[in-house]
Amino acid sequence: MTTTQRAHFLAPDGLRVPAVSVAEMREVDRIAIEATGPSLLQLIELAGQQVALAAIDLLGERWPGARAVVLCGSGRNGATGVCAARHLANRGIRVEVITIVPPQRADGALGESFLALAEAPARVTRWDEAFDVTAADIVIDAVLGCRLTGEPQPVQRGLILAAGAAAEAGVPVLSIDVPSGLDADDGTAPGAVVRPTRTVTLGLPKRGLTHDNAGDLWVADLGIPPGVFARAGVAFAPFFGAASCVPLAYPPPPDAG
Repeated sequence: MTTTQRAHFLAPDGLRVPAVSVAEMREVDRIAIEATGPSLLQLIELAGQQVALAAIDLLGERWPGARAVVLCGSGRNGATGVCAARHLANRGIRVEVITIVPPQRADGALGESFLALAEAPARVTRWDEAFDVTAADIVIDAVLGCRLTGEPQPVQRGLILAAGAAAEAGVPVLSIDVPSGLDADDGTAPGAVVRPTRTVTLGLPKRGLTHDNAGDLWVADLGIPPGVFARAGVAFAPFFGAASCVPLAYPPPPDAG
């Protein structure tokens, strides 16, 4: 993809932020994790912390003692959600994690995240047990992210619909990286999809994100060096400045020139 073909979002200072495909972001992740760093667990830790801080920002003055429900899938997005839950619990927010994979059966990054969460004052509930998202002050969508392949599976669909029930009840919903159920490349939804209040996308914005499908968009810095992006074919000027998570303005629609 050439620079002229690539869509760009805008950071608050007017700097252009390139949109990337899922394949490009996976290559960035691969280079970082396998060759240069940061490691996978470092990326998840930074992402989880930024998601937690974004949730507090959404809650505003109501955040002390608020109740957060985190809907967690089985992959890296779920691990990030569990990590965010720990950071929220560490700050005194009442957290309930609704998980597809029980902690005792989780492995890899998800297992590591649950291991750390076990030392925090958070509640973990299986997806097939009773839970009430409408009683939450905020819901975090950590079901799928940009790892969607076809329609969400029934269990994933159940959590996506739970996020929808929360939104209908007026509860703000925060999606991690990409709203679950959304194709991050073309912005379509082959099945059930989360319609969030805000999306915190990771590293760089994905090209299928629009205001209609992702809500207010912020991008979180994961500490990936610019050379890693360049090795994956994505070059850009630094845009975070002194911040670690910044709001983005969406590109104009194609017919707007």
